[in-house]
Amino acid sequence: MKRGRPPNRRHRSRDDPGQRGFVTAEMAAALPAVVAVLALGLWAVSAIGLKVRAIDAANSAVIAAARGEDAQAIAAVYLPDGASVAVSDDGEVARVVVTAGTRPLGPLTPSMTITATAVAPLEPGLVR
Repeated sequence: MKRGRPPNRRHRSRDDPGQRGFVTAEMAAALPAVVAVLALGLWAVSAIGLKVRAIDAANSAVIAAARGEDAQAIAAVYLPDGASVAVSDDGEVARVVVTAGTRPLGPLTPSMTITATAVAPLEPGLVR
C-alpha cells in the first residue's frame, strides 16, 4: 500500500504564482475597517471619560452649593476650558447642571455636548 496524496487531487504549494498576494489583498480590504473600529473605540472612551469628569464636577459642585460655598470654583477643577456650570436652588435643594462641549478625536469628528446634573438638599440653617 502506497501512502501519500491521492493521485487525482491537485496540490498547490506555497510557490504557486496564482496564490501570491492573496493575503495582502485581504489585508488591504480589511485594514480600513479595523482602523475605523479602533477610532470609534477611542472616540467612545474619550467621550465617556469626559462624562465621568462632568459627573464628578456636578457632584462636587452641588455639595459645595448645598454648604453655601463657591460651586463654580469647585467644578472648574474637573472640567476643560469652555465648560459651563449652572447653579440654582429653590430653598430646599441645590441643583447643578454641568455642560461641556467636546470633539473627542479632534476637528475631524463631530462635536458633542456632555451634560451632567446633580441635586442635593441644602444644609439646615444655611443663611443665603
